[in-house]
Amino acid sequence: MALTDEQTRSLEKQAEAIRETIITSLVAAGSGHTAGPLGMADIFTAFYFHILNHDPKNPAWEERDRLVLSNGHICPVLYATLAHAGYFPVEECLTLRKFGSRLQGHPERLRLPGLETTSGPLGEGLSQASGMAYALRMDGKKQRVYCLMSDGEQEEGSVWEAAMFAGKYKLSNLIAVMDRNNIQIDGMTEDVMPLEPIADKYRAFNWHVIEVGGHDLNAFISAVEEAKAVYEKPTLIIAHTIPGKGVPEIEFDYHWHGKPPTKEEGKRFLKEIRSMNGKLPHEYA
Repeated sequence: MALTDEQTRSLEKQAEAIRETIITSLVAAGSGHTAGPLGMADIFTAFYFHILNHDPKNPAWEERDRLVLSNGHICPVLYATLAHAGYFPVEECLTLRKFGSRLQGHPERLRLPGLETTSGPLGEGLSQASGMAYALRMDGKKQRVYCLMSDGEQEEGSVWEAAMFAGKYKLSNLIAVMDRNNIQIDGMTEDVMPLEPIADKYRAFNWHVIEVGGHDLNAFISAVEEAKAVYEKPTLIIAHTIPGKGVPEIEFDYHWHGKPPTKEEGKRFLKEIRSMNGKLPHEYA
């Protein structure tokens, strides 16, 4: 079912607030990744505020859907989204990467409620998610497993072992989302190690594949609904996103893959993103 105009506006405002929190947390940390988290804010918003069955007050709820973040370096968007969804106070995002913080530079499952896995080494998430989906099926459970992964990590061989496994066992309760933003730390993916035709590769491994604009909330949510209706194979949603989305001066610039903004850049970026009430957060007032 399509979103109403009111629902769409609400989700867009939520994504804007999450982008602001990403910027403020990165500035406070003085390190971290910028482009990927900004590019995935809409998709994380769609999951935690519309798609997922989850309970922030009971993160270990047995009937919850599982969301596995494979490319753990984009965790600023995961932390910001979890905070805005009510898992912990938004103010805690300012402790990102600080010594002793629960918000490590890569997620650690036992440190923070709402995390399903510890992630850091690229290429492992799809294997973990496939195992979860297989186990849920063995137990006769109806929950779904969502795996968010980058396009750059498709260069890892372990991804294709997992794709083969999920295809063989027809894990229709597994929906993977690839952030197809075309950048990685050393440049554009098609220059570093060409991935195309990536959709055909997954289809060859017995996956249902959907391509969608990753900033179109209606289209993305519709793609997830289509994936839920596929009962004989796992689904990959290739979400075409803009790295650095919301800050035009850094969009599509791979140099911002792993670079945080300075305080002055943060002020400028926040002005470009614009907060819900048209004012800068108090840290930058």
